[in-house]
Amino acid sequence: MSKNIIITGTSRGIGFELVHLFANQGHNVLAISRNAQPVNNLHFENITSFAFDLCKSEDYKKVETFISKEWKTVDILINNAGTLLNKPFAETSFKDFEKVYQTNVFGVSEMTRIVLPFMNQNSHVVTISSMGGIQGSVKFPGLAAYSSSKGAVITLTELLAEEYKLTGPQFNVLALGAVQTEMLKEAFPDYQAPTTATEMATYIHDFSLNGNKYYNGKVLQVSNSTP
Repeated sequence: MSKNIIITGTSRGIGFELVHLFANQGHNVLAISRNAQPVNNLHFENITSFAFDLCKSEDYKKVETFISKEWKTVDILINNAGTLLNKPFAETSFKDFEKVYQTNVFGVSEMTRIVLPFMNQNSHVVTISSMGGIQGSVKFPGLAAYSSSKGAVITLTELLAEEYKLTGPQFNVLALGAVQTEMLKEAFPDYQAPTTATEMATYIHDFSLNGNKYYNGKVLQVSNSTP
């Protein structure tokens, strides 16, 4: 049976691959990203895509309106959008921190809040975090804003699972290791990750569809390497 799936951060990398995977299976996908063009170029009837900025409160209304008019219910929300900043802490300004948290934490929180009323008992909210957000994991200089924001959404997920445990949906978070994406290349030009965006998207796709049967309020470390 086809599901209604919302994915953020779909213009490239893992998000773009996820849209493809779900659409090919016949699911309905709302793909939202600051740049809607790459997804629009796919020309699938079951994909809706529009430009969306997680930092603009008025853009969330667009999502609400779309769900109310077109779908009524949402089965899966994948909070995949993220921004990565690699900068020495001494040079990381208030504005820098604000920008990272605005997308990586506030965006996840607000998108989840907007979509929740349309979800049912068996719906699934999957948030993409990072190994850098895991306590006790290897940490890297320059990632103070990024990794701390990724730690924040892990705790947020645990809290939401507790708050909605009697009614659903289920909330889980995947802490990814290094994946070869444009975002990684921009932050670490010389690093070659062991996992491709397509490989990771396949794992997230399967987990989003089935993981909530086995997990709720959990963080899964999806990494075959350090980092």
